[in-house]
Amino acid sequence: MSNNKLDTEDIYEILKQRIIHLEYGSGQVLNEVDVADEFNISRTPIRRVFQLLNNDKLLNIVPRFGAQVTPIDFKQMKSIFEVTRVLDPFAARLAVERISDESLAELEEIISRLNSYDISKDYQNAINDDERFHNIIFSSCGNPWLQDILKSLHYHTERLWHYCEQYFDSIDLFSHTLGKVLEGIKEKDLDKVEKYSRDHIDEFVLKIKKEML
Repeated sequence: MSNNKLDTEDIYEILKQRIIHLEYGSGQVLNEVDVADEFNISRTPIRRVFQLLNNDKLLNIVPRFGAQVTPIDFKQMKSIFEVTRVLDPFAARLAVERISDESLAELEEIISRLNSYDISKDYQNAINDDERFHNIIFSSCGNPWLQDILKSLHYHTERLWHYCEQYFDSIDLFSHTLGKVLEGIKEKDLDKVEKYSRDHIDEFVLKIKKEML
């Protein structure tokens, strides 16, 4: 039990990351009392946290039973990728003219790190940098509605990255297309940015289909 009480937003972030990083397994049931005891807090804010995670489709709230971690469903993921392969490139296109020098420099640092990684040792770091790259693009697109939609969708794609770790043996899936996106942004080449943003998603989906379906 923690001695330092956290607010609802802090607990939400902690539980969200546990689900995304598979610390809570697919289909696992979470109990309000147990979680409230862990954080030394009443059940009311935990109920609110569960509702937020339900809104993100990371938990399914079952009356009189508990809250179940949403199972990884490949049919649902197909639907998510149908949306992200349209909206990710759109956000990247908007970011070309709106991205700050500081954010551009951070994208360059991310690509430099990705190119240095050994996939067998640094897979988790690669996932984290991949998601950071996308979040910089989303925050740079200048459209808060689009940013919120994509961040919510990417909770699920990041979760799938973690789930599929055993099937990836090359860092190229991270570094190649994202590197091309960065090149396109620096060149202000909208078509290139869109193409490689979409290719990044399509290559991941193709790999999943090949290995798992």
